Amino acid sequence: MTAPHSTPPRYTPLIERLPATVPFVGPETQERARGGPFAARLGANENVFGPSPRAIEAMQRAAHDVWMYGDPENYDLRRALAAHHRIAPQNIVIGEGIDGLLGCLARMLIDPGAPVVTSHGAYPTFNFHVEGHGGTLHKVAYVDDREDPAALLAKARETGARMIYIANPDNPMGSWHDAASIAAMIADVPDGTLLVLDEAYLELAPQGTAPPLDTADPRVIRLRTFSKAYGLAGARIGYAIGEAGLVRSFDKIRNHFGVSRISQAGALAALGDQAHLADVCAKASGARDELARIARANGLAALPSAANFVTIDCGRDGRFARAVLDALIARDIFVRMPFVTPQDRCIRVSCGRPADMAAFATALPKALAAARS
Repeated sequence: MTAPHSTPPRYTPLIERLPATVPFVGPETQERARGGPFAARLGANENVFGPSPRAIEAMQRAAHDVWMYGDPENYDLRRALAAHHRIAPQNIVIGEGIDGLLGCLARMLIDPGAPVVTSHGAYPTFNFHVEGHGGTLHKVAYVDDREDPAALLAKARETGARMIYIANPDNPMGSWHDAASIAAMIADVPDGTLLVLDEAYLELAPQGTAPPLDTADPRVIRLRTFSKAYGLAGARIGYAIGEAGLVRSFDKIRNHFGVSRISQAGALAALGDQAHLADVCAKASGARDELARIARANGLAALPSAANFVTIDCGRDGRFARAVLDALIARDIFVRMPFVTPQDRCIRVSCGRPADMAAFATALPKALAAARS
């Protein structure tokens, strides 16, 4: 016998008023809607050059033991990361990618109405977590297509912010600040504010981008990932480096079994293959150069990038850039674009293999012609 329908769950007022939205629409969703795969997947900033063969082998071996939960302390990986960075294991927390760690930070520090500072147009998943816990976002503009540390700090002092978010290198623009600028920003963080320094693309950036690690400073937490240069985006594993008390606080609320045994094994092996990492970074650098060449050949400007993508200025406004993006997608090339004016005059193209770059080079002039018509 079927039970009679009753009332829906008693949602919190916060959930009731939040919009029904997600930060990103995945390429798989677009492929299902289109009825077929993309010829070149250049929109998600994935590492198409792939992970270390050692990581693949380690994950295959770990699959035999997948009936066991992963080590909730991530013991071996934390110690390997500590040795790699020459810090103590108690200054490292492992999580389900940077996104998972951002969710933990929001849960730890944000309650309804808590002020948080970010840049208008910066990584939207951070905003998603903050708003999901009822925080109030205060945003500052980019300057010269870069996040503005001085403006972020000023807004934090004005609002009494719990957190400031900055990515270095930046997504979606690929721009970056040097180590001295970031160190000066950390030194000027107001009391009671945490600087969330997202360094997802750091391995791909020039030397001198990151200041030395200071794990005694409770004003900053630095987020790293195995998704980008290490090529393990599908494994969902990242880590944060911070003061020991802050790191211990994650244990109160994190999903202790959230990082699988297979992911831990892959990350540990990837970390141990720095030669493969160097090869990937060299290939990404070559692809950035090729994307800049393709942009110039079509009368467009490629912005300098320290990431595994290049942001290309389409030379007009957001409406035109959107038309270019739509025309590229119609030609089986998956790319994305910044979503806030004036950065939305651009499209963002991930680094790819020679065949990917050739497909983009063929499609771009046709997409530009379609957009101009």
